[in-house]
Amino acid sequence: MKAIVMIIDGMADRPLEELGGKTPLEVAQTPNMDKMAKMGINGIMDPIKPGIRPGSDTSHLSILGYDPYQAYTGRGPFEAAGVGVEVRPGDIAFRCNFSTANEDGIIIDRRAGRIRAGTKEIAQKINGIHLEYGVEVIFKESTGHRAVLVLRGAGLSDQVSDADPKHEGTPPKEVVALDDTEEAQKTARILNELVEASYQVLKDHPVNLERIKNGESPANIILPRGAGAVPEVQPFQEKYGLKAACIAETGLILGIGKIAGMDLIEAEGATGGVDTDLDSIAKCIIDTAALDYDFILINIDGADESGHDGILTDKVDFLRRVDSVVGQVMQLEDVIFILTADHSTPISIMDHAGDPVPLVITGPPVRVDDVEQFNERAAAKGGMCRIRGSDVMNMVMDLTNRATKFGA
Repeated sequence: MKAIVMIIDGMADRPLEELGGKTPLEVAQTPNMDKMAKMGINGIMDPIKPGIRPGSDTSHLSILGYDPYQAYTGRGPFEAAGVGVEVRPGDIAFRCNFSTANEDGIIIDRRAGRIRAGTKEIAQKINGIHLEYGVEVIFKESTGHRAVLVLRGAGLSDQVSDADPKHEGTPPKEVVALDDTEEAQKTARILNELVEASYQVLKDHPVNLERIKNGESPANIILPRGAGAVPEVQPFQEKYGLKAACIAETGLILGIGKIAGMDLIEAEGATGGVDTDLDSIAKCIIDTAALDYDFILINIDGADESGHDGILTDKVDFLRRVDSVVGQVMQLEDVIFILTADHSTPISIMDHAGDPVPLVITGPPVRVDDVEQFNERAAAKGGMCRIRGSDVMNMVMDLTNRATKFGA
């Protein structure tokens, strides 16, 4: 049988007073997810460990059976690989935000108004920046406000801090070396100069002048974060004997799939936000499932975006709409279908939390439990009880009858 793991990014949440003590998932109309709960075995999952606040990157690595404490060197290399940059040994890669700074250098919008268009033209200006260090600047746009930066040259280090202040109302953070090496100090100097240079070349860019004219936040500065060197991981097919595909909206998750050796399948109209084309994503999943893949990893991102933005109505509505994608995947036959989240993104804190997330598995060999709804509290009463992300692939291999016996 095939196995499909669908991760609704940031789907889980915490009870909210304005919802009568319920979570967005508990109040959203999700008949297909509820049907899946009735047909399957349910539980809650700590993507990494109880109480650990996971990133989307570290949680996906864990769910795929890679130890994030060994495989994770930083977010940048995954982002770069996911948007098609061929990173090389010695390259230092960063995830970046297109952001908005005012004339005083204060960040007033970390995501540049969730910019969707014009980022390719803006990225070309960044690639035109020349620094006095003999270092090549490779910059490429990803989805929405996201982008990647690769520094290529001698004497660089990934032991540097982030420029992203993580909150509006402050200037970019000064990048500092995280160790005493000359390589780290040099890389920090390069990044600080690059952030300043980005503002100078972008503040009067035609795309930004048009955005200002339209009352939109200009993408006039870049904020690098998540420095990392390219990790070495065992290819997924070699690790499990499964031919795998990855369908994802963001460069980060596509990059994890690429570094793991999966085939990348991009759905047309996928934005990584609440405005994503869910019909196109559903069609992409169904079409891919008809091909000769043993395993498909799916990531759908809109619930995470609304959680980070703290917009409750958007999160509830997105969960309602993404339920239709779940319903279409449920029509596939002879499939082990796992539905879960990579982390909680509670509206109340507008960031990731270390709370466990709901998980359900359907398929012919599954022992069905008594759970009848798919949400955080109902799933906790299911037959799987509480597991970790690192358990998922063990269960996939067992339920598809591919597991090898441990012992005599």
